[in-house]
Amino acid sequence: MPRPRLTGLGGGLFACAAMVLVAGICRLLFGSSLFVFGLLFVPVAAAAALWVRPADLITAPISAPIAFAAGVWPISGGSGGFGGQLMGLVSALSLHAGWLYAGTLVAALIVIVRKAVLIGKRRLPRRTASTS
Repeated sequence: MPRPRLTGLGGGLFACAAMVLVAGICRLLFGSSLFVFGLLFVPVAAAAALWVRPADLITAPISAPIAFAAGVWPISGGSGGFGGQLMGLVSALSLHAGWLYAGTLVAALIVIVRKAVLIGKRRLPRRTASTS
């Protein structure tokens, strides 16, 4: 698996672009299925959390819900102008909040594990130096 190191902004842009692409695929192949969109959101959130730089780890769980909202906009099913589109977006976000929470939780858990590993690696040289 590739190990790119994205900045916080780059990770957020990656997640948003990927979710807009997923929304287009869902619209073309699955008739704007929000179930498929949510199902594909979880791995995108995980990839964004895995590929962000260690210094910007905190941005991954923050950018995941933003990416979900950016991607759900084209397939939310609103009608009739800006107000109808906005109501469709709010309805889609509220009805599929489980996917939103699941992807954000996955991103947060990955960030916590990565941070714990980084802290462990930082403390390991001190322990070996103090024991010898």
